[in-house]
Amino acid sequence: MPPSVERRLVILAEGNFGFHHGKTAMGMIRFGHDKVVAVIDSTQAGHNVREWLGDSGRNDIPIVGTLNDALGFLPRANALLIGIAPTGGKLPDDWRAVILAAIRSGLDILSGLHTFLADDPELAEAARASGVLLIDFRRPPERMDTAVGRRHLPGKRVLLTVGTDCAIGKMSVALELRRVAQAAGRSVVFVATGQTGMMIEGWGVTVDRVAADFLQGTVEWLVEDGESRGDWVIVEGQGSLDHPAYSSVTLGLIHGSTPHAMVMIHKPGMADHDFDHLPEARFPIAPLRPFIAAHEMVAGLVAPSKVVAVALNTSLIEDDDEARRVIAATAAETGLPCDDPVRFGGEALWREIEAGVDALPWVGLGEPAEPAGAPGA
Repeated sequence: MPPSVERRLVILAEGNFGFHHGKTAMGMIRFGHDKVVAVIDSTQAGHNVREWLGDSGRNDIPIVGTLNDALGFLPRANALLIGIAPTGGKLPDDWRAVILAAIRSGLDILSGLHTFLADDPELAEAARASGVLLIDFRRPPERMDTAVGRRHLPGKRVLLTVGTDCAIGKMSVALELRRVAQAAGRSVVFVATGQTGMMIEGWGVTVDRVAADFLQGTVEWLVEDGESRGDWVIVEGQGSLDHPAYSSVTLGLIHGSTPHAMVMIHKPGMADHDFDHLPEARFPIAPLRPFIAAHEMVAGLVAPSKVVAVALNTSLIEDDDEARRVIAATAAETGLPCDDPVRFGGEALWREIEAGVDALPWVGLGEPAEPAGAPGA
């Protein structure tokens, strides 16, 4: 689609609209730049997105049961976005018919799945015949570099969001911090490392699709690109360091970005990791203080870094006063600044983060420095 054409989206989230498996849909609605005409989820048809995200004009989006319903709104949609992030990133079999119908109706298809739609012969032929695009955001770049130990440029500040589980708000916190930092006059860039972040920003790499040997190297040159765009570089985190399925991408982001500092994202009320493949086993969410220490130790194997703040996702706590009580208790427990920047705004937390990063002894020295215990350290 030419850049001059406004993109108008229908988001397909059949059976999954919400904050977990539908996080791509939610992320695009909350932070994206394209107009969303409708959401398709027959299990919630008749509802409106504002019931989840508040009564702003931007969130006044109907949820409908079928593609035909979605195409009945004016101005008519010209693209369909797959709005789910399922385990393994596979295309649900019963979605093929909807995607084919969307293609034949003249809609581009935007996908962040591991299943590449452009490699599917049936979908590719239908797209060619209809003159529409199949855009696979998770397709890895042709560039394949291993990490070379690049140092950050003097004057740059690199911040990485990390978390105690998957899908708890690492991207949302990063984008909210970017928003308030820019409002405060800072030169800030968000480095997208997942499919939703790429859809929002228009650049980045979905690093969970990169071959393991090139993961750190890819993150390294992404941060270099970020440093060319701004003085503060906020890198979107992925997975969690102790997740039984996704820990590797977290480790690659830590060692590839060599962040000056990290922000820990945590969701109070979650007891176990989102991992249901072994019903007889559970993988508890780690206690915050030792988990923070583990991140600093793991980062320090390559370059020094410190967790300078905790950002909570208090969405499981309905009452605002109770949420603020939990925030205060977490701050007391960890000894770190703490808030829910998405729920209550990120201005205060950003000020604490900025001061905490600038106070670090390794900031501004052309990092990374030698890790603790290295020869000459």
